Amino acid sequence: MHITLNGDPYELDQPVTVAELLAKLEIDPRRVAIEYNLSLLKRLAFGQTILDEGDRLEIVNFVGGG
Repeated sequence: MHITLNGDPYELDQPVTVAELLAKLEIDPRRVAIEYNLSLLKRLAFGQTILDEGDRLEIVNFVGGG
């Protein structure tokens, strides 16, 4: 299954939720914003949103600093 992740092709073995993908990528879900098919995805939906063929996902990490 192929999706686009941060503008690049990305292959998944099977459908996964956004939360499962974040865990696979070792990304803390509390520290990101996600655009899913051109819409901002609420954090509560990460565990319920299943990625499908052709989906587009942009993951933006929050960075602290001053």
